[in-house]
Amino acid sequence: MEFDDQIRRFFGTDDLGAVSPEGLASGIERMRVEFGLETDKGRRFAMWSLLYMLGSAPDLDVAFKDPADREAARTFMDLLDKANAREDG
Repeated sequence: MEFDDQIRRFFGTDDLGAVSPEGLASGIERMRVEFGLETDKGRRFAMWSLLYMLGSAPDLDVAFKDPADREAARTFMDLLDKANAREDG
């Protein structure tokens, strides 16, 4: 699942900046519900990643049963934090 596909699927647009606060909350809620039902590891990780970027991801121990998946999520978080620090600095 590609990033743009997720944005269109859950928020109905290619531009998150154009989504109203209510639309954003609604899309996040739909995404969290679908995340809980998803069984494909790759799709779950993609949804969790977008939820993380939106500040709404479930905790790692809740989101991922497999320790390797939790470690991959920690790596993603670290990489995103480093990228954000470079933009800010």
